[in-house]
Order: sequence, then C-alpha cells, then structure tokens
Amino acid sequence: MPSPNIVLILADDLGFSDLGCYGSEIATPALDALGRHGVRLSQFYNTARCSPSRASLLTGLHPHQTGIGVLTRPDRPHGYPGTLDPACATIAERLRDHGWTTWLSGKWHLAADAGTPNDSWPTRRGFDRFFGTLAGCGSYYDPQTLTRQEAPATDARDDPDFYYTSAIAREAAGWIDAHPGDQPYFLYLAFTAPHWPLHARSSDVASFAGEFDEGWDALREKRLSRLIEEGIIADGTPLSERDPSQPAWDHAENQAWQARRMETYAAQVRALDDGVRTVLDAIERSGRADDTIVVFLSDNGASAEELPIGTPEQFAQKDSVLRTGTRDGRPVRPGNFTDIEPGPEDTYASYGVPWANLSNTPMRKYKRWVHEGGISTPFLMRWPAGGLASRAVVHEAFQLVDVLPTLLEAAGLPPAEVEGRSMLPALRGGAVEEAPLFWEHIGNAAIRIGPWKLVRDHPGRWELYNIDEDRTELDDRSAADPARVAAMARRWQEWADRVGVLDWDAMLTRYENPDQAEE
Repeated sequence: MPSPNIVLILADDLGFSDLGCYGSEIATPALDALGRHGVRLSQFYNTARCSPSRASLLTGLHPHQTGIGVLTRPDRPHGYPGTLDPACATIAERLRDHGWTTWLSGKWHLAADAGTPNDSWPTRRGFDRFFGTLAGCGSYYDPQTLTRQEAPATDARDDPDFYYTSAIAREAAGWIDAHPGDQPYFLYLAFTAPHWPLHARSSDVASFAGEFDEGWDALREKRLSRLIEEGIIADGTPLSERDPSQPAWDHAENQAWQARRMETYAAQVRALDDGVRTVLDAIERSGRADDTIVVFLSDNGASAEELPIGTPEQFAQKDSVLRTGTRDGRPVRPGNFTDIEPGPEDTYASYGVPWANLSNTPMRKYKRWVHEGGISTPFLMRWPAGGLASRAVVHEAFQLVDVLPTLLEAAGLPPAEVEGRSMLPALRGGAVEEAPLFWEHIGNAAIRIGPWKLVRDHPGRWELYNIDEDRTELDDRSAADPARVAAMARRWQEWADRVGVLDWDAMLTRYENPDQAEE
C-alpha cells in the first residue's frame, strides 16, 4: 500500500452545527458528502481559540507547551512567548523528514512577528510551499500579510475579483494538479472562513435571501432535531436556553438587518464548502483519492464577538486586523451598525451573540470559553483505502493533541513523544483506551475523565457535568459530588503545573481586557 497523501482542512470560528451533516440549514454538499461517506466524531474538542488550537493541532502538544497560550502577542517575562517554540516539531517537519512534500495554503497565525521572515514562519517549520497570511483575521478582499513563500503576495491587488477563501483553495488545487503521483504530500489547508469580518460576494449572499427570517429561536430547535436525526446528538438532549443577553426573535429589533448578518455568514460557510470541493476535485483528478486521508475540523466554537472591539477609532488602529481603506480608495466602515449592510469590502462586521448561539446549537457558550459551545467542533475524516468504519458516527471523546498521533500511525510512521493518542482504532470501529482531556484558556479551565467534565469560567467556581447524560451542561452536579470535584480539580492542577499553564490573573494586568489579544 503506498504512503497516503494527507489533507488537513481547518475552518476558522465555524460553530458545532454549521455544516449540513451536523444539523445546519446551510447546504454544504462537499463537506456533507465527506462526513456522511466517511467518519464523523460527535465529541471532538479543540482548545477554544485560534492560535492555541493551531499550535496544538500541528504539534500534538497542549498550547502552553508550544509557547502560544493565548494568541501571538509576545508577553515575556510575565506571559507566553506568543510564537511557536522551535523545539516543538510540527507534523509538516515530521512528514517531510520521511519523504512527504509539504504545503500550507491559508492562515498561519503562529508567529509573533508577522512582518519579517523568522524561524516561526511556516517555510521554516516544515512547509515546502506557503501561500497565505501570517496574521490572524483580516479582509477577504485584500488580506493583510498575504505572502507567498517569504515575500509579499500581490494577488489581491492584481485581481479585482480576488476573494481569499477561493484563492486558498485554488492555490492548493494547483499544487495537487502539478504534483507527481509517486511522492506523498501533506496539505494543510487553513481557511479563514467563516471568521469575521462578514465579507461575502453579493451573489453568494443573495442565494440565502429569506433563509433566516424565522429567527434564531426556531432555527435552533430545528438544528437540534437534525443533529439527533444525523446521530450526532442523543435523542432526548434538551436545547440550552437562548443566550440570556439576547431577546426572543419575535421581540428583536431590526430583523431584516439581523437576518442579513446571518445570510452573509452563511455565504462565507458556502464559500468554504466550495473551496473544499475545489481541492477534492483536484484529488479526484490525481487518481489517488482512495489513498488520500482528508480531515476537516474547526479551531474553536462560534464567535460571539461584537465589533468594533473598543471604539471605532481604537479598532481602526489595529493595523494587523483592519484595512482602513478599500483597494479603490473608499474608507472601511468597521462595526455592527444597522445602517451598514455587511458583505462588501468597505464593511467590517460580525454576526454577534444571537447567531453564534445558533451556530453552537445545542450548546452553551462560545469561542474563548471551555464549556461545550467553546470547544466542540465537527470532525470529519475520509480515507477509502484506510479501513475506516464506513458512514459511521464515533462517540468517543478526543481532542486536538490526538490528531498528530493518528496521522502518523495512518502514515505508517513511528509514534512521536507527544500528549495525544491515536484515534485510528476508534475510527476503524474498534476501541481506544480512555484518557483524560484538559483545557485552559485565559483562565477558563476544564478537565474531562470518562463522562465527567469539571469546568469553570474565570474567576468562577468549578461546575460538574455528566456529558454522556447532559451534553448541554444544564445539570450542575458539583454540590452533590464534592469529592469528585476535589479529585478532578487536583488532577487538572497537576496537568496545569506540568504543561506550564500561567496564572491568568497575573497575565491580565498586561491587558485592558482579554479581547486586546485580538486575532
């Protein structure tokens, strides 16, 4: 059997239920086919935020061990370096050492210095080819830090129809088309979609006209029903309450504008799916689809962030995030204001709390928190020649540190000394020995052992949930089982001490608020 190609696809801020095969009303045919004909995981977890998730995914380590405990802001001596530690080998480095060609098309966001080539850039962390952005979020029409190899890329300025999601996919498909078939490749396809800003082509937005006019309450109920039908969520699972900060849809003001926000977000998700199809088509043309592992997941739960962060004037000064003008000279209008319809290049908005609540159906919380809504992601894997359980939903709990060991085993390579364990036996219909799962982000903390999850929002108290019986975390058992709380809290602290989790209270003195560490 030849060494498999590996395609690792990462979405940005995609919610748990935003794909059709995870209950969404948004049609995502490419990803739905990938999931329904391959394997889907119902309890796969990320780390709640962008850069930490990417660091963990690529290294098999917890983010605190990689130097990226928050984002890419350098916070020494009080905090994390904010850049990928050279001692932490990436999967690209491991695979390239064994003969794989390695490519990255899309977002990096693992280097504190995104302006000057350095040892934390992808070209120096195992990738033979790189096209994409070094920084976090940004314009889809004219992205900041757009780079090819180590030089600025002019693609957005050269092409008036440039759209970043499509460009990421097109570049990767071109690499596949030109690649000789006798050498395996590793493609890390890291989209920025559907992370804010709400940038989508008008024709794509128009295709969703009226789709969300029922409002967030009715749509959340329908998504839960479809999640149960798909076998992702257990029958009888209750829907968490609407975010208490938000009104019922029937009482919401500016409903047409609210619906437009979600229509634009859906168009970004559709563009993501179209991009995946572009790459899958190239894989089919290569004649090696059966020998190609394709994995898809998201870096955190849906984002409830409302824009602008701070005043519009302060937000406009965030050069790494926001273009202050369009390519044809118009000023960019940042913020979620009802007189601004999101979508075009001169806007910079997000879809906010109520729609993020829909995206994370049926969970509570969002990106940055480690309750289920912040860390639960769709996880799809297809490998026709790999003996995976066909059309299966696997319910064992895994997290990002388990991806690298899984791919190394699938590639026939020796195991690495990392934090995770291979999921491959479970993906093939067997069993994997249970292991505790751990999280910490900006003081929010959790540990899961078997069905039991201990979780807290910083600086609150520990809560205890039986996830097998209570996936939406509605029945806190902490008062009834203090011994379990104490034992799990000790286990979490032992892990935190071992991997180098820093005191968020001490770090917080370095920030005006957690959002200052912007993406």
